[in-house]
Amino acid sequence: MKLQQFICMIVLGFSSLTLSAAEREIDRVAAIVDNGVILQSDVDDIVNRVKRNAQAQGQTLPSDQALRTQAIERLIIANLQTQMAQRMGLQISDAQLDETIRNIAQSENLTLEQFRQRVINEEGNYERFREKVREEIITNEVMRANVQRRIYISPQEVENLLKVMEEQGASSEQYKLGHILIAIPSQATTEQVNESRERADQVMSLLNNGSDFRRIAIASSSGANALEGGELDWMNINEMPTLFAEGIRGRKKGDLVGPLRSGAGFHILTIFDIRGDNVAELTEVNARHILIKPSIILSEERAQTMLTQMVADLKAGTADFAELAKQHSEDPGSKLRGGELGWNEADVYVPAFRDTLNRLTVNELSEPFRTEHGWHIVQLLDRHTVDATADKKREQVYRMIFNRRYNEESASFMRELRDDAYIEVLADN
Repeated sequence: MKLQQFICMIVLGFSSLTLSAAEREIDRVAAIVDNGVILQSDVDDIVNRVKRNAQAQGQTLPSDQALRTQAIERLIIANLQTQMAQRMGLQISDAQLDETIRNIAQSENLTLEQFRQRVINEEGNYERFREKVREEIITNEVMRANVQRRIYISPQEVENLLKVMEEQGASSEQYKLGHILIAIPSQATTEQVNESRERADQVMSLLNNGSDFRRIAIASSSGANALEGGELDWMNINEMPTLFAEGIRGRKKGDLVGPLRSGAGFHILTIFDIRGDNVAELTEVNARHILIKPSIILSEERAQTMLTQMVADLKAGTADFAELAKQHSEDPGSKLRGGELGWNEADVYVPAFRDTLNRLTVNELSEPFRTEHGWHIVQLLDRHTVDATADKKREQVYRMIFNRRYNEESASFMRELRDDAYIEVLADN
């Protein structure tokens, strides 16, 4: 018996219960992915969420079957990344998960309880939402660990782009793009390439005749953002894949671009919006922090409690931040300076630390929060906007090139991950 068939039998088990002489299905397997499975309930969760969001925005959607296909594809990639995380020994503690959810709540100006209640109202099950956040953190870490090592940026590349940007002027625009990918199978035959090209031309014809881009993206795109209507995050032209940058250069809001051919397939783009962004100025923060690292001897709860007490003492005026940092902080780079980190862009810090700093007002002290380094408290000492020095401009240009490469390599990584896997999508009965 094949391993995949065995897994399917184990998970399905008895798929129904007899209740008052009526049978009721509990759950079933929608797809087999290597040594894992995707359950129909998870597919339904995604489809229902897309429908709720579309209804709230007045957005039309394609058929339920198209939504199901896109939901299964998203879950296949997530499942493969989760399996890779298990092989890597990657885990996210409950404390890290709680801190991430707390940051999400604070970013929306809600208390943790208010946010929890909203999740229950919208999703129905808070614990299930919580585990999905954990899974998202893990898949992001798998992506980062596997993609970063593929990227090398030479000093000459940075200098070349810096020179081009200086010639163009300091002001640079950012684009909110829509993206549809008509994929080509790996090692595709000429016939398969031609079939994909025909599909891309048909999609382009629909769009030129007034069809809604987001609806077509949900129905037809193989891109990672298909269920979001193909919408990508804001990007400077120097951050997006080279193919996209060349295609949209000189275009205006609402323009359609494509089909553009790459190794992944045929891409169709639209420009949802454009905004200005001055790269000659940057915002820096001056902060100080105390870091406590949990260990076999020091539990997560004890580390958090220690910092909670420090916050109480600091607010009561019975303790000095610098002295506490020198005595207790486990960050060797700032400990002897009383926890001071100096002037930096907030983006140089890990996301949880950056997001906490961005929420603080000058002189405000944070509550304890968790990052991959341990438990922190941080105080924002000052914030200012400065003209970018030559070194800072180089750092910004480096990040632009890195983001471009990261976007390109992420797509390649996910495509390779899927191509190497055993995947069987079961019929929707």
